[in-house]
Amino acid sequence: MRDTKESRLLLVLLVVVAFALITMDIRGGENSPLDGPRQAAQSVFGPVENTVASAVDPVGNAIDAVRDSGSRSSTIDRLEKENTALKQQLGSKAITRNRAAELDQLLKTAGAGQYTIKGAQVIAIGAAQGFSWTVTIDAGSDDGITRDMTVINGDGLVGRVTTAGPSTSTVLLANDPDFTVGTRLEGSMELGFASGQGDQPMRVQLLNGKAAVHKGDRLVTFGSEAGKPFVAGVPVGRISGIEPSGGNLTKTVLVQPFVGFTRLDIVGVVVVGPRSDPRDSVLPPRPTTPAKPTPAKPSGTPSPGGTPSPGGTPNPGGTPTVPGTPTSPVNGAGGTARNPTPTTTSGG
Repeated sequence: MRDTKESRLLLVLLVVVAFALITMDIRGGENSPLDGPRQAAQSVFGPVENTVASAVDPVGNAIDAVRDSGSRSSTIDRLEKENTALKQQLGSKAITRNRAAELDQLLKTAGAGQYTIKGAQVIAIGAAQGFSWTVTIDAGSDDGITRDMTVINGDGLVGRVTTAGPSTSTVLLANDPDFTVGTRLEGSMELGFASGQGDQPMRVQLLNGKAAVHKGDRLVTFGSEAGKPFVAGVPVGRISGIEPSGGNLTKTVLVQPFVGFTRLDIVGVVVVGPRSDPRDSVLPPRPTTPAKPTPAKPSGTPSPGGTPSPGGTPNPGGTPTVPGTPTSPVNGAGGTARNPTPTTTSGG
């Protein structure tokens, strides 16, 4: 449109009309005369607006994603760190529960044997000390530990202290081939000597070649003078095999240790032994086998040998009575007939 006097007049006229319409719409409120035309325009231009918006939204979202990518990345990193921290907390709680259970069992074993112990944790395995079956614990001479002290856990005999530094000690495990301990058989009190065989069951030589032993019998430590290197009554293991004696003066048995040497964690060093030999009192009670229930005899079972007579009642005596064969209530089956009339007896 060319800039003329008429076009300027038209523009002024349109502005005046627009202001007038706005004033009418505001003053009319809900009853505005422009409400109908507005709804009509919305119905016409609404679908067009939605189409345009759907086409424009991906672009806007992409722009917003680029704008927010830095904050989202930092949020993901934060959430991943929180997730890792939660996993560590859950793992540490599980470890804490396991250690608490081991410590509780250790204290029960020490209480049963009246052992005064110093608790410690296994911090290294024997690779640092050579090819022996040894572990390092986090307690030493500063904690009152000396050489040749007995080491136990909640299950039984772990080993003995071989060296003690200020804050750590080395423990020779009971399954080491150089390890030997005196044992006593539960119940019969038969004596023997147990030696380690690595990852195989311990080998025990009983002094009595005629000792009565069975699989499942349990052994405890015999004890040493002044409780060093071994205190008495510590559970050692359970007999898993018996070797043929072959006329030897001694009897050899294989013993599966109670302690799992590959999963040691919390242990106790016996710093003061018991006042008296606890014998078998540290061993846990044997499990009781429930008696098998005896099935009840069903009622109404016919007596053995009872055979029903044809057309009659079963005869408890087991002898069939044939109709027409004379029998006597006095003489029973096979007796001499005194009555010429055939009868059938029930119960003789």
